[in-house]
Amino acid sequence: MTKHTLHKTCAVLATAFALAACSPKFDWRDFRSTDAPYAIMMPGKAATHTRTVNLDGQEVKMTMSASEVDGTMFAVGTAELPDAAKAALAVQAMRLAMVRNINGTITKESTKNGAFEVEARGTAANGTPLAMHGRFLSRDKRVYQVVMLGNQKHFDADTVDTFLSSFKLY
Repeated sequence: MTKHTLHKTCAVLATAFALAACSPKFDWRDFRSTDAPYAIMMPGKAATHTRTVNLDGQEVKMTMSASEVDGTMFAVGTAELPDAAKAALAVQAMRLAMVRNINGTITKESTKNGAFEVEARGTAANGTPLAMHGRFLSRDKRVYQVVMLGNQKHFDADTVDTFLSSFKLY
């Protein structure tokens, strides 16, 4: 073994040991809904709950799958509407409800591939500052909200991008 090869081997082993010693904050895993046709990367094991909600005057069952890491929630909510023509209104109702839930103000908004992308800042009931990054969209009769919600200091661009960009409809 040459001196150069030995140095490379030692460097690779040292890096491997350093990575093994670190416990990852996020345990990204593939999550596929059994309720709706989507997949997403969740940063931990997701729990799923269904409840009835009002979306712009439409009572629907919304299923929410969520994972929480260090006080930051990563969630996907879906609902199927009786009428696809009302999906756009329901998406706007979901977007506004999420901002209202944090007593928030939208700080950035855009559209991308038919989805509304939103960033908002607000506060929890106890006064803690909150941030929300979300994507809201519809396909046929189904509406979706993909949301990351928590303390802004725990957000970083890579985590937001990993979560939001991993959402795929199939």
